[in-house]
Amino acid sequence: MAYLRSFGTWLPSRRVSNDEIARLVGAMPEWILAATGIEERRYAAEEDTVAAIGLRAAQNCLENADVAASDVGMIFVSSGSSERFCPGPACQIAAALGLTTTPALDIPVASAGSLIAIAQAAQLVSSVGRVLVVGAEIMSRRVSLTPEGKNTAILFGDGAGACLVDAEKGFARIADSCLYTDGSIAEILTMEKSRLQMDGQAVILQAARKMPRAIGQLLARNGVAAADVGVFLLHQANLNLIARVAAALKAPQERFFTNIARYGNTSSASLLIAADEWHRGRSAPLEGPLVLSAFGAGLNWGAILAVPV
Repeated sequence: MAYLRSFGTWLPSRRVSNDEIARLVGAMPEWILAATGIEERRYAAEEDTVAAIGLRAAQNCLENADVAASDVGMIFVSSGSSERFCPGPACQIAAALGLTTTPALDIPVASAGSLIAIAQAAQLVSSVGRVLVVGAEIMSRRVSLTPEGKNTAILFGDGAGACLVDAEKGFARIADSCLYTDGSIAEILTMEKSRLQMDGQAVILQAARKMPRAIGQLLARNGVAAADVGVFLLHQANLNLIARVAAALKAPQERFFTNIARYGNTSSASLLIAADEWHRGRSAPLEGPLVLSAFGAGLNWGAILAVPV
């Protein structure tokens, strides 16, 4: 079996408001809020690196679980904004944790990578032991803060999140997952020459179709109705997209946890940051099923179903 045991987060201290972004990209702050649901986002300091912020989230996650780094059997790190492709941040984070033989693998899939990593971790924990999943992004360096880059600059922020998947205990058991890839339309979301290129309308259209379909199929094969899900934790891409997914599933929108207003879209880190904030804010044990879902570059998307223990 596989369990969600703990989450962790690290966020930069610098807050960047819509007023600040609007002045740079030639937009109105009110338009940014209406188009995205974002009020502010965080930007990393000049000296921060993807590996450094990922390490802080990983340490926070392990502290929350009261687990030593030496008790981790494998590490996955997802990032679409790492300073270099190879070697990626996974080996750096492992080394900083004092791990010199533990396998540490990169999943360079923007936005959806952390979901993919959790799904794979659930399959591996029985053989490798605890799996630490990290999502770390410095997206502020991958967008152009100019009128030409307006449609991406308004969306993205920086941060890191982490999740520990355990074979023996946790607050929820991972019951099932589904992952999909459609490379035939991958060009609508790419990272080339250190800059994010995105056809925003096409991405929203694809995500609004594919995410609810994946969630619905996963729930159906497990005999769970969308209305019975206790909470939906989605990649925090755009508040309007989350509302469209809720409507497509005919599930109450208040069951979709959101924190995009405060942090913006942090790509692969967003699902983990949202999960950690939701988990820390719970005042009672989990009662209903939990659904995690994300959509990102590739195009890759999918969903995970977890149930209370």
